[in-house]
Amino acid sequence: MCDMKKGKSPKKVVLITGASSGIGKSVATYLSKRDFIVYGTSRKPKDSSNEDFHFVALDVTQEETIKEAVQQVFEKEGRIDILINNAGVGITGPIEETPEIEIKKAFETNYFGPLKMIRHILPIMRKQRSGLIINVTSIAGYMGLPYRGIYSATKGALEITTEAYRMEVKQFGIRMTNVAPGDFATNIASGRYHAPVTKGSPYEEVYGKTLDLMNKHVDAGQDPELMAKEIFKIINTEDPNVHYKVGERLQKFSVKLKSLLPDKVYEKMLMKHYKL
Repeated sequence: MCDMKKGKSPKKVVLITGASSGIGKSVATYLSKRDFIVYGTSRKPKDSSNEDFHFVALDVTQEETIKEAVQQVFEKEGRIDILINNAGVGITGPIEETPEIEIKKAFETNYFGPLKMIRHILPIMRKQRSGLIINVTSIAGYMGLPYRGIYSATKGALEITTEAYRMEVKQFGIRMTNVAPGDFATNIASGRYHAPVTKGSPYEEVYGKTLDLMNKHVDAGQDPELMAKEIFKIINTEDPNVHYKVGERLQKFSVKLKSLLPDKVYEKMLMKHYKL
């Protein structure tokens, strides 16, 4: 249990999903070195060795594992101050040719997973009369990107849901916000579902080229520590904004442009970017 003796402030306890690699690992490591007690989750924690923070087994698509992990952290520390919903999966492909089962899997992880996590954390934070929930979304969630439409939809859904959710829980002293990263140098490309480039498909040539372009963007992405620094700032902000965007200036500006330009002009800009 945390030391809660009079005159001592307990260290803040952080629970972050998807902490075995990429942005999640970077955030967990960064916070653990700044006097936070950090628990990172992984579906197979025995395969994830890290001396900087604790690991607990959790699969955001399996509610029983969420219940057990949250209970395990709470029983050990007596509180959970910050939840960072970071676990996510990528998915690419022509929407017409993307199997429905893969679409549902993406929503289960990227959208319903965070909602399940929040549902199990809220009773603890409500009792504490305090807490912060950070949902990691994506700049892709602000626009329908060609051959990434399903991914954009999962992240966009979480963005909008957070807008409503944060108003509902504010009365309990609980804060909630979104952080939308652009392209970062992680292994998401290797782990995402790619609808196959099917021989003879009407999308074969264009999708194949777009897929190569997307992978190059990720490979040339920024250091995930930038996300860690931004999340650290948010944690230390008394009244966080509704939305944060982290990434290259052009990627962040593209969201602003969408609100300024006529729809068809913005669409042409995207098509030119993806060489469609």
